[in-house]
Parts: sequence; C-alpha cells; structure tokens
Amino acid sequence: MNLKKLFPLALTAALLWSASSPLSAAESPATDELKQIITAINGKLKSNQRSETELAPELKQFDSLLSKHAGEKTDEVAQILFMKATLYAQVLGNDDKARELLTRLQHDFPGTKPTNAADQMLVGMEKQAAAKKLQAGLVQGMPFPDFNEKDLDGNPLSIANYKGKVLLLDFWATWCGPCRAELPNVLKIYQKHHANGFEIIGISLDQDRAKLLEFAKQQKMTWPQYFDGLGWGNKLAGKYGVMSIPQTFLLDAQGKIIARDLRGEELENAVAKALK
Repeated sequence: MNLKKLFPLALTAALLWSASSPLSAAESPATDELKQIITAINGKLKSNQRSETELAPELKQFDSLLSKHAGEKTDEVAQILFMKATLYAQVLGNDDKARELLTRLQHDFPGTKPTNAADQMLVGMEKQAAAKKLQAGLVQGMPFPDFNEKDLDGNPLSIANYKGKVLLLDFWATWCGPCRAELPNVLKIYQKHHANGFEIIGISLDQDRAKLLEFAKQQKMTWPQYFDGLGWGNKLAGKYGVMSIPQTFLLDAQGKIIARDLRGEELENAVAKALK
C-alpha cells in the first residue's frame, strides 16, 4: 500500500468530528478554509504533483490560516496544524518535519481532538521507524533471526527445524489480494520442489482462525502456518518489521537469506538454484 494515497482518506477521517460538532463545517470559517486548501492539494496529487516545491503555495496557506486564527485554541484550528503534519508525513515523506509539527500541536492545543490523533500518529511513526530499522538488517547473505513458536496444529515451529532445507517464509493473509494472486504460483513451486527439500512456513496476519483453516484446506496449503489472531499486530510481523504484505524471505539450507519478495518465475528459478 502506498502511503501517499492515504492523504485523501486522512482528510476524511480528520474532518469526521465536524459532523458532530456544534458548528457545521459551513459554519466554521477555519474548517471551511482548510477544506479549500485540502481540495487544492488533492487536485495536485491527482496530477502527480507531490514535491515540497510543487506544494509550496498550499504549505504557505496552512501557515497563513494558522496566523489568521492565532489565539483560537479550538478543534477547528488545531486541525489545520494536524493536516499540515499529515501532509509532511504521508505525502512528502518528511518524518522529522511531521514530528516537529505534531509536537507543536501537542504543546499549543492540549485537550483537542486533533491532539489525540497526533498522539496516535506519533506512536505509529515510531513503530514505522523501528520496523525500518529491523528490515534494514534482513538482507541477502545474512542469517534470518530465528523464532520459536507453534503452528496451527500446536507443533513446534522454528527455522532451526528446517536446517538443510530451502525455506520460504511467507507473510500473508486470506484477505490480501496480491497474496491470493501469487498463491497458485507458490503452490506450483511447492508441489514441484517439496520432495527435493523445499519447505514453506506461512505467517498469517488473519484474525479469523476458522476462515484461515478453511482457506488453507480448500487451496491445499499443506505447509505449517503461524497464527495468533492479532492481524497487523501479529507477533512475528512485529518482530521482523513487516509493515506490508505479501512479504517473503527465501532462506538457504543454513538459514541465510537468499532473496526477498520474489514472485513468479524469479521465485521458481531461485528455489531450483538453491536446491542444487
């Protein structure tokens, strides 16, 4: 999922409180002016204008609007600062600036609804930063850090148990469209190479155990699955900084990373080569 596409969704979520506010959006000058800025930004995003230079006029408009309503410690004015921070985080990819603005929001607008959203956003940004750090260590040639868990049947599950095998770690979910689209290829490779030492461990980000079991049975996914029902809070996904799926790691007989996120023919070729 591309975070840059989330900005229109963030606007919708960020303005939801207006509907239940004593003042409607039309009756709140700050909110009405903010919507005009966001409309202009979304128009530029649709035209693929996403740089700070291209969005400079709108960034200045945020500042002008904040100056215009200086001294007003309301949800509506706090929302202006929150949306500017959201723009830096989700579109411009400038986390440092986003943190600066969110921290300012916490200081200048305590107790407002946008400040509560800022608290959550900062926590999310810290999790993303930690995930990036974890992922940076999962590179070709490095041993994949082991785990000791149990599969859906209660059997021990770890990388060490597959020493001497070529192993695919597959982070996926039944609700993940790209995961399901790649599954026929994975099944074909598994059926072709399993007898020669190719194994798979599925790490499911599903929340419904029964649905996962039924899907795996229907698709003849006979390899073990790790499942804890926590969705994006999945223990192993958190351990390895997985923030999007599908995500796969192909490991050699010593548990070292051969490659990651291979699809189709690339996966087939890499498995065949590793088994030789």
